[in-house]
Amino acid sequence: MKLSPFVARERFVASSVARLATADANRVPHAVPVTFAVQDDVLYFAVDHKPKSTWNLRRLRNIRENPAVTALVDHYDDDWSELWWARADGRGEVLEEGEERQHAVRLLCDKYAQYGESPPQGPAVAVRVEQWSGWAFT
Repeated sequence: MKLSPFVARERFVASSVARLATADANRVPHAVPVTFAVQDDVLYFAVDHKPKSTWNLRRLRNIRENPAVTALVDHYDDDWSELWWARADGRGEVLEEGEERQHAVRLLCDKYAQYGESPPQGPAVAVRVEQWSGWAFT
C-alpha cells in the first residue's frame, strides 16, 4: 500500500541509516549507506571520522556533477506483513564550510551519540527533499 508523504517522511526520519543513491554526469549509479538527520524537508549527512582514504568521495563528486539524489530507508521482517520502505528524492548540495554545514553537524551529533566525542570533520551534504514516498505491506 502506498504511504502518504507525511507517513513516509515520519518513518524515514525515525530510521537510523539510509541508503544514498547518486549518479555521476554519465548517469552511472552509486549507492552507499549513510547516517543522517532531517530538519524540515532537508536531509543532512556528513563525511565522518570512520576510515576513508580521502574526503573526495564518489558520492560527493557525483552530487557536484549531478545533484539529483535518492535516499531510501526500509524495514525488513520475516513476517512480510511488517515490510515497508520510505524514500526521499531531492537535490543535493555539498557544504564545505559555513553555517549550514555547522548546523548539519550539530543535528548529526544530536541524533548519534557516536559523534559526541568525534563530530564529522569532512564536508556535509544538504539534500533539499522535493518528494517523500513509500510503501507498506499493510
